[in-house]
Amino acid sequence: MPKAVVAVAAGVEPTRELALDIFTFVRQTMAPYKRIRRLEFASLPKTISGKIRRVELRAIEQQRRASGERASLEFFEEDFSK
Repeated sequence: MPKAVVAVAAGVEPTRELALDIFTFVRQTMAPYKRIRRLEFASLPKTISGKIRRVELRAIEQQRRASGERASLEFFEEDFSK
């Protein structure tokens, strides 16, 4: 299930309404097979050169799946379905 990890700009609150706006935008602009189904607001781990450490993001996600927990600021597309 495709998931996006989003870092919000300074001064922007990661809220349910913002997640809904992102899901709506993605639904309107992308093909169904490309759309994200989950969205998490978090700070992104980066290397010294500023690249995103995707390996670390995958490890965090794998730990969560193993323990069955959910991130505090994680939203699912079906939560907003009509």
